[in-house]
Amino acid sequence: MADESWQLHCPIPIPADSDRISLAHGEGGRLMRRLIEEQILPRFRDSGDAVRSPGDAALLPAIDSGLALTTDSFVASPLFFPGGDVGRLAVFGTVNDLVVAGAEPLWLSLSLIIEEGLPVAVLERVLDSAAAAAVEAGVRIVTGDTKVVPRGAADGLFLNTSGVGRILEPAPPGPESLQPGDELIISGPIGRHGIAILAAREQLGLTPSPETDCACLREPARCLRDAAIPVRAMRDATRGGVTAVLHEWAAASGHTLTIDAIAIPTTPDVRGAAELLGLDPLHIANEGTMLIAVPQGTGAAAVAALQGSAISREATVIGRLGQRGVAPVTVVRALGREQPLDEPSGILLPRIC
Repeated sequence: MADESWQLHCPIPIPADSDRISLAHGEGGRLMRRLIEEQILPRFRDSGDAVRSPGDAALLPAIDSGLALTTDSFVASPLFFPGGDVGRLAVFGTVNDLVVAGAEPLWLSLSLIIEEGLPVAVLERVLDSAAAAAVEAGVRIVTGDTKVVPRGAADGLFLNTSGVGRILEPAPPGPESLQPGDELIISGPIGRHGIAILAAREQLGLTPSPETDCACLREPARCLRDAAIPVRAMRDATRGGVTAVLHEWAAASGHTLTIDAIAIPTTPDVRGAAELLGLDPLHIANEGTMLIAVPQGTGAAAVAALQGSAISREATVIGRLGQRGVAPVTVVRALGREQPLDEPSGILLPRIC
């Protein structure tokens, strides 16, 4: 293979050719049918009557509310990293996109683009992880596709997903609704996923190894809803990190968003790695952390609600909105000086999801 990054954090012996994916696995014949029937369907077969899969499409039941639809592709390198892998990442990443849109995730598709030569054992491990993540997130993987490409045409395994969810009213109206005085909340420590991927890919040898924050945001969102918190906007801070979300919201609302650097939670391993590498955690990707905007005066109640979930116990207010000033986004640094927070000019770390 062009880059056997699947080997990182995956102690599986190098298999014989008979235990690897071949081009024939993607050509519609006996090997493809066996791959689907023996490796894929048993992991995702629906046990209920609500969803039927007759072949090329899943037949879904009617529901009595609006729908949300999202789609994503996952090309993470390496495939396995401390705290997660591309299968878990694909399921939670898709579910989280539905959650922050104000939807209850219901059904997912999962398509595989496999490079010729990938060990079947690696594929099995990724599929097992995706299946476990779907159970944890309370969604069903109901349809998908499999393609095999020649050696060098991919990097082991790429995943593509789509997700469908039921809109839960009242859904967040979105960043266009943001008003001066609104409070900004982060659900947990930032930068963990990007640092975990970087440390694994480059084999930095950091001790302890930084772990991704890859997690399902369904429970924190449910905590906000159960507490009747009037959420203006929610966004999972993935590529581009917190900075990207802040700039997106500033552009949509026409207001200035100001955050307090001291208030933003980070773990010691992320702080240390970021300082060593000259990176700002605000720019680094997350995969289980979201930014939330709530009306002025409701921040403390929102934080208390979020802290009822195990993955958002470090939620905190990190800033607020003001009238548009000299910059769309500003940050108050440790010495109390407020300065513009610019978006990264390039990609700090590609292939993180």
